[in-house]
Amino acid sequence: MHPTARHLPVGDRALMVELGNTIDPEINRRVHQLDRAISQAQIRGVEECVPTYRSLLVYYDPLKKSYERLVFELKDLEEKLNVLTGATKKKVIEVPVIYGGSYGPDLNYVAEYHNLTEEEVIQLHSAREYLVYMIGFIAGFPYLGEVADEIATPRLKTPRLRVPAGSVGIAEKQTGIYPYESPGGWQIIGRTPLKLFDPEKHPPALIQPGDTLKFKQIDSEKFSSLF
Repeated sequence: MHPTARHLPVGDRALMVELGNTIDPEINRRVHQLDRAISQAQIRGVEECVPTYRSLLVYYDPLKKSYERLVFELKDLEEKLNVLTGATKKKVIEVPVIYGGSYGPDLNYVAEYHNLTEEEVIQLHSAREYLVYMIGFIAGFPYLGEVADEIATPRLKTPRLRVPAGSVGIAEKQTGIYPYESPGGWQIIGRTPLKLFDPEKHPPALIQPGDTLKFKQIDSEKFSSLF
């Protein structure tokens, strides 16, 4: 039995559907189910949906759809979620990563923080499949979870002004990838040669909410050939 969703107005052109109050894979799965169901239903007036960890922000045109009517239609969809969306295939994206050294300047810190070797950190980080809970912070940045407790590490006390594109980091129990150079405070343990965000493509983000990621360790030669 799923908890009843909460519907909250966000200004005069958006509505927030809260499907839970914790970071949980099942709640996040239903967020993405509702996102797909709205897209399939092609509800008049709905312009865009933005999924997060536990909620879905729905932008709409108030001249085409009233708030009250939209809530009614969304509630109807929520009751039929499993029927409308059907079974979805898990999409697993393999992400090559070179760990440590200049590519992962914080790998040694993460290892020492947990009394592990660098290789043990790499093995723990690359052993899991990670759910893409949401995209945020900057365009194309995937929030992935969750890393093993053995390598969950706090953010940097002082964020860096420049983090290279493709950097793979850890922040508490989350892991993520910087799609392009930007400031950031995550513990950087490696880098991928993949281009995560390209505004010339559609969709511009290589990784989408609801996808599953698996990191694969590579060496410098392989990194250079893929870069």
